[in-house]
Amino acid sequence: MPVFQYGTTEIEWMFKVDKKLSHHYVTVERGKTVLLRGPDVSEEEQLELIRYRARWIKQRLAEVNQPQKDEIVSGSRAPYRGRTFYCEVIPAPELSMVEVSFNQSRFKVLSPEGHFVSRDLFKAALERFYKQKAQEKIGSRIRHWQRETGLDATTYKIKKFEARWANCTDNDVLEFHPRCMEFSNNVMDYIIIHELCHTVEKSHNKVFWQLVTKHCPNWKELHAEVEHSGMGL
Repeated sequence: MPVFQYGTTEIEWMFKVDKKLSHHYVTVERGKTVLLRGPDVSEEEQLELIRYRARWIKQRLAEVNQPQKDEIVSGSRAPYRGRTFYCEVIPAPELSMVEVSFNQSRFKVLSPEGHFVSRDLFKAALERFYKQKAQEKIGSRIRHWQRETGLDATTYKIKKFEARWANCTDNDVLEFHPRCMEFSNNVMDYIIIHELCHTVEKSHNKVFWQLVTKHCPNWKELHAEVEHSGMGL
């Protein structure tokens, strides 16, 4: 398998052709070779894609290969709106499932397990929290940017994707992954503008990017943050 040397880190990757994808995506998982997926390209082009994401890949490799803790406790941190916040775990034996809320710059985690919560249960509860917040907040931002841009969507929904953050359907329905709530307000606004522009032009062609630039002049900086997440638009 090909290898890219990034400083002292060797990034070995494997390439998987996926004709259903219009862009390339990088997946970094614990104990696995870095996976690059997308339309068929030469090894030289693969190298450029890996080089572009090398800094993010190095960071992710360091994170996922750390000794894992199976429990979330008070003091653990979780992402929300472009930052990570302190988690306070509170025993709640009367509950049948973990509940997550956010108040005064910290997560409040009610756990039927006691002073800790299993990582998998916390992940599921956090995603439920993201979904609730996305339903509360994204609609008003869409309406704001529809007024600002003059672009109209049919409606919107919250939908979990495997390898992308958002989508615009053929019927101009905007769809957003609940984990979009991990992004800052500026990045989230860019994602909304990006999908609204797809109501006019479905492809990522020159006309599309000109429209994005018109409504979001600093889109490249914001798009880079989305790309570095490992999933695309």
